Amino acid sequence: MKILKKSSQEVKKEDAHGGSGSRKLYISDNEFSTIQGMTYGWLPVGNKYEWHQHENIDEIMYVIKGNGIVKDEDGEYPYNPGDIFMYPANVFHEIYNNGNIESEYIFVRIHNTK
Repeated sequence: MKILKKSSQEVKKEDAHGGSGSRKLYISDNEFSTIQGMTYGWLPVGNKYEWHQHENIDEIMYVIKGNGIVKDEDGEYPYNPGDIFMYPANVFHEIYNNGNIESEYIFVRIHNTK
């Protein structure tokens, strides 16, 4: 079989960002040459993924559930289900759940070779 298959149930849930949220790492570094990782993330109400950046990694975030705020050095941007955010490599950002339910996201991190 040349196609790789994983079941979501096989992937264990783990703490993310020091325990402020949690995630399942569906694709890990080195499974594909350009993908650093693909995760399903959860962020409880009132928690945040504190200011951080991904060195030489571009990141895409798709909001599945919940509402909150994404911040970068230029401002704050509300998020809602269906929104997509693209974080270029080395850009500091923060994600804050100020809504009334746990937020859920899909993150895809891609090696930036520029």
